[in-house]
Amino acid sequence: MNKDFVNDPAFLRGMTTRRIGRRDAFRLAGLSAAGLALAACGVQGKGSPRPTTSAQVQSEVEKYWSGKVKNGHVNFANWPLYMDPKRPELKKFTERTGITVTYKEVIQDMPSWFAKIQPLLAAGQSIDYDLMVVTNGVQFTQLVRLGYLVPLDHSKLPNFAANAGERYKNESFDPGNVYSIPWASGMTGIAYNPKYIDTPPTKIADLWNPKYKGKVGMMSDAQEIANFGLMLLGINPETSTPDDWEKAAEKLREQRDSGIVRKYYDQSYIDPLAKGDIWLTMAWSGDVFQKNISDGTDLRFVIPEEGATIWTDNMVIPKTAENPVDAIMLMDFFYEVEIAASLAEYINYVTPVPAAQEVVRKHAAEATGEDKRLLEQLAESPLVFPSEEDYAKLHDYRNFTSTEEQQKFERIFQAITTS
Repeated sequence: MNKDFVNDPAFLRGMTTRRIGRRDAFRLAGLSAAGLALAACGVQGKGSPRPTTSAQVQSEVEKYWSGKVKNGHVNFANWPLYMDPKRPELKKFTERTGITVTYKEVIQDMPSWFAKIQPLLAAGQSIDYDLMVVTNGVQFTQLVRLGYLVPLDHSKLPNFAANAGERYKNESFDPGNVYSIPWASGMTGIAYNPKYIDTPPTKIADLWNPKYKGKVGMMSDAQEIANFGLMLLGINPETSTPDDWEKAAEKLREQRDSGIVRKYYDQSYIDPLAKGDIWLTMAWSGDVFQKNISDGTDLRFVIPEEGATIWTDNMVIPKTAENPVDAIMLMDFFYEVEIAASLAEYINYVTPVPAAQEVVRKHAAEATGEDKRLLEQLAESPLVFPSEEDYAKLHDYRNFTSTEEQQKFERIFQAITTS
């Protein structure tokens, strides 16, 4: 299978602002003042510790959902550009159920969102939202640990059970989907400029190749470079240990000290890649396509043989939600295949509903002109509908079990890009 995900204009719609927000989420999630200060102060939640057995989960579910009824409204907090501004899906939901939805794009990054809602949740007060989209990572773990999320009643999620891809039914950061179900995902891999690369990169090891000395871009984000250093050594980032981190850091130092790395970038790597200042680089999946569309470049994106990382934004219900039954009905609605396809056609990210691909193909067959071309490319894009082979190479981010563990990780890898 060709791993070059070539120029794909379908990714133009609904991308730039939200991707910058996603970048900030990972960059700030490490040692954010909000997250670490709260954890260090021993903030305690109102809920009980995370259940560890299926019987405990069921008990928590029954305790919470007993007596809860539909109220006819949902307040939904999401990231920018994660739904068509005309809200066609929400209109269909209201027509079918009678439940109205107030939808607001109020989440810009996870640390600031967590800092905003944590005091209210700690006090058992409403955050004014019944449903929110939270990225897997530090703040998700804190929300669970502090008892701020509702355990989901999966008897109310039949569409999720029927239509979610198996990859999304047992995420490592939320085994058994006790508190969350995915909204959308994206990937971190390698981008390259074919004007300067004769043999397309296929491995993370290519970022260490001396023939590209001074022409390689790496990310300044500690967790992102850590993942690549670990995967280079055949280590799964999700299950990595402090000893593994030291080994990966040593490989990253070797790469840096040998002059292979031109610079450690945030999102700004894309312009140097297009200009030829760097020839290959770590990259986020959507940036390449945005650049190709806006500037007519021919940059390529690759999932390397050693693997890539996948982040997931997840729908969750806060413990103080006033309309949890309405919220879980809306969550399940998004897992109807037609609705999932409609979302994918706008947001252009990895959808957790594989069957949506056939619906997009159907829409492409019925469309004409530019819409037809865009939908055809979207339907066949492995960045929205990854193959099983691709999924097998995707790893989740490390789920830290304590603030101390997280701080140690950050110290090790931040030293690579700052020294």
